[in-house]
Amino acid sequence: MWVVGISLKHDCVIGNRCEKFNCITFSISLNHWNEKGYHFVAHRHTIEGNEKDVDAFIKDLKKDKRIVNLEISNNTIFIVEKRRGEGIPSSHYDPRIFFVKPVFVDRKGVEHWEVASYEKEVLMKFLDNLRKEKGIHVDLEKFHNVKLDTIYFPKIMPSLSPKQRESYQLAVEEGYYRYPRKATLKKLAQKLNISIATFQEHLRRAESKILPNY
Repeated sequence: MWVVGISLKHDCVIGNRCEKFNCITFSISLNHWNEKGYHFVAHRHTIEGNEKDVDAFIKDLKKDKRIVNLEISNNTIFIVEKRRGEGIPSSHYDPRIFFVKPVFVDRKGVEHWEVASYEKEVLMKFLDNLRKEKGIHVDLEKFHNVKLDTIYFPKIMPSLSPKQRESYQLAVEEGYYRYPRKATLKKLAQKLNISIATFQEHLRRAESKILPNY
C-alpha cells in the first residue's frame, strides 16, 4: 500500500477560520460530487480552542454563503460546501484514493492530509494535479510504500493478544457486559481454567485497547 502525507493551504472555509480565530480542527471528508456546474463537499469537523474562539469561529461560518448545509452540536459541525472555480483539492479525488487519518488543520490554516492507494501512479497524478492548481500550495511530507498493518485505520477491534481476545470474546458472549450482568468474573475464569486475577488482567488489558476507539 502506498501512503502520501501532504500539507496544503488554500481558500478553505475551515482553514481560513482556524487561522482567524486561533483554533485547530480534526476533520473527516465524507463525500463529494458535481452538480449543475458546482462542486459539493460534505465534511465533519471537531473544532478545538478556547470557548470564546470556537463560538466566534462557528458564528462567522454561519455567514459564509458557500455553506449550503450546516449542523452544529457543541464544537462538532457537519457542513456541505458548494464551490465553483479553482482551488478545491477535493475536485482532484480519485475513487482509488482514501484517507487513512483524519485531516488536521493547524492554527495557521494549514491542512495535514494522509491518503493512501494501492496504485502509486494514482497518488502521483493526484499530487501533480494539486501542484498545477492555482490557489493551492502543497508540500510533500512523505511518500512511501508500507505494510498494510502499519497504516492507521479506524478499527472495530484493535490488535489484541490471543489471551486478551479470548477473554474479551468470552465476556461478550456470556453476557458480562449486559445489564444486569449474565456472568461473573469467577464463572468466566473457570471456563478458561485460569484464576480470577489472571482472567481479570487479560480482560483489563483488552478493554484498555478497545475503549479509546469509542
